[in-house]
Amino acid sequence: MNISGIVVKAAPAQVAEVMETLRTSGLCEVYFHDEAGRIIVTVEGEDTNEEIRKMKEIMGLPGVICANLAYTYNEEEIEGALEQMKAALQAVPEALQH
Repeated sequence: MNISGIVVKAAPAQVAEVMETLRTSGLCEVYFHDEAGRIIVTVEGEDTNEEIRKMKEIMGLPGVICANLAYTYNEEEIEGALEQMKAALQAVPEALQH
């Protein structure tokens, strides 16, 4: 499972309409917005290709000026990093672990 944060830009006068379109699109979850027209959403997908497809669809919605990837999270990458940290901890002498 992948989760990505995206900043969607809309004209300030159209923020409410774009937020409603995003909420009802089924593509993302809407979280925050500001007066400048920036809207923060998250997109979930089974893989990167699904997330990219959803982001492209968001870019094509009425009133959306642009959409930019802010961060991405991949469960498999986190699991691998945790295993590396556990292995590194085991390499630390026991006297230094306390």
